[in-house]
Amino acid sequence: MPEKRIFKRTKIICTIGPSSIAVPVISKLYFSGMDCVRINTAHGDFAQYEEIVANARAVSSGLPILVDIKGPEIRTRLATEEIKVSEGEVVDFSFSDGSPFFFSYNFLEEVPKGARILIEDGNLSAVLSETDGKKRGKLTFEVSGTIKPNKNANIPGFEIKVPLLSKKDREAISWAVTKSLDFIAVSFVRSASDVENVRRLLPKDSQIKLISKIEDHFGVSRIDEIIRASDGVMIARGDLGVEVPSERIPIIQKDIIRKCNRAGKIAITATQMLDSMVSRPRPTRAETSDVANAVLDGTDVVMLSGETSTGKYPVESVREMAKIAREVEGKVEHWIENCPAESVSVAVSAAINSMLSQLPITKIVTITRSGHTAQSISRYRPSQEILGVTRNETTARQLALSWGVLPILFTGLDREHRISSTIDFLLENRLLVKSDLAVFAAGTRTKRQHSSNLIELHYVDDLMAFLKN
Repeated sequence: MPEKRIFKRTKIICTIGPSSIAVPVISKLYFSGMDCVRINTAHGDFAQYEEIVANARAVSSGLPILVDIKGPEIRTRLATEEIKVSEGEVVDFSFSDGSPFFFSYNFLEEVPKGARILIEDGNLSAVLSETDGKKRGKLTFEVSGTIKPNKNANIPGFEIKVPLLSKKDREAISWAVTKSLDFIAVSFVRSASDVENVRRLLPKDSQIKLISKIEDHFGVSRIDEIIRASDGVMIARGDLGVEVPSERIPIIQKDIIRKCNRAGKIAITATQMLDSMVSRPRPTRAETSDVANAVLDGTDVVMLSGETSTGKYPVESVREMAKIAREVEGKVEHWIENCPAESVSVAVSAAINSMLSQLPITKIVTITRSGHTAQSISRYRPSQEILGVTRNETTARQLALSWGVLPILFTGLDREHRISSTIDFLLENRLLVKSDLAVFAAGTRTKRQHSSNLIELHYVDDLMAFLKN
């Protein structure tokens, strides 16, 4: 008998890298609770990305894949493997390939002498102590440590005009389209126009969803317009914790999650969630609390980065995260009462939510093309399982990141008898039982997007008996 995944409402993204790229490891991650594969294009090459896609598809054709493009980042470049520095040491840098120490982007015309430069999520901090304003400068390090290649560099307080998309980013977007992948995460989104510029690069018929990564105070200050333009938001706490005071991160996290919940958009909480498990088999109590609090905040998704890409305990990390999520997700408070009905599906989801408090409904079934209705119901955080039934493979994969939704691909869906054919299929696969009182949402006699316009409520055994007569 094939191994069965344990259903949980909160979803988990795992970054795949050297520690986890093999098919047996991806399989273990999947059955331990991974709901989505992340490819971080800040590292590796397209040959590696191709291998990740092939291996993920070998594990499950229903496993969604998110491509994270690095966006307008500044990264360290070294001629050697690393450079050790001491507190107070002055180090020369430039922007020329082949120099002992250089940065990927020339910021000297935009940043004055005295500015602080933080490297590797702030693990190293230095002051720009000398600059010729054009090609060279000196950093005076405030702490001892090791400069490593390809680490992020942040200059808080300055909106550096790094192009939003590099050549590799554009290649990654085209590659994701060619591979029919599911999500693209865009780094350092600072406005709705950043999202719209990326969306314009996608074919008009593309189903790829865009996730905006919030990583500095510019993105935080424009979060409302960014949420409207995006399909989801990732709270990327690594760079964000460098760009804004770290004590503000918990409140920013809660605020963004609540706004995404209300808008019916995916909220992803990321970075250092179980960071100690890169080298240890168990999380710290603080990390356990961090994951639990993100779930209690209402996040749809929690994410693992180095824990699963380069860490020693990738599978154990997923198991721990899944255990924490299942323990606390039933205690997430429902707080959304009335959402603006910007579509028919949203109005239908609000009506279903109202029914849930008045009747002993045991299952919610959405028969959906785009997944919008299931996502709209998900924002209310119902205790009932949401079965997202669709004929569309991409929609099924994308629903894997919606809180509380179990995606179900049903290619044999009968358009004329969609509810009865769906019930037959769900009963056959033991996803419904005859004693269930289920509410169904579907779109009928419409071609409009986000137009589920039908609600039916049935005791399953009663409907089956009716159909037989």
